[in-house]
Order: sequence, then C-alpha cells, then structure tokens
Amino acid sequence: MSWFPGAYQSKFGQILATVCEPYLNFFRRFIPPIGMINFSGIVALVVLNLAKSGLFSLFQLIIRIIY
Repeated sequence: MSWFPGAYQSKFGQILATVCEPYLNFFRRFIPPIGMINFSGIVALVVLNLAKSGLFSLFQLIIRIIY
C-alpha cells in the first residue's frame, strides 16, 4: 500500500492493515530492512504460499487414503 499515496488513510487501507499487519510484524521482527528496502513482505508471501501448498498436498493425501 505504500506505493499508493493515501492508501493507508482510506477505509479499505485501514481494514487491510488490521488484517495483514500482525502477520507482517512477525516477519519484520526477524528480517531487518536492507537500506530502504523491506523484504519481510516478500518472505511473508513465500511462507504463506508454502503453507498453502503444504495444506493442499496434505488434503490430497487424505483424500487418496479415504478413497
């Protein structure tokens, strides 16, 4: 949202920040910004994608065992 001026002040921006900031803050504690670039958001997306893939594989395995 930092790419769009005033995005944090909009109602949508406030709702999105309320949902996303606790998850992003977890990664910000461990990954410091390098210069002016903060990579914690990218790492958070990668972890979320890996969790999604893992859960999808687990559900496929369960379905194969049941049927």
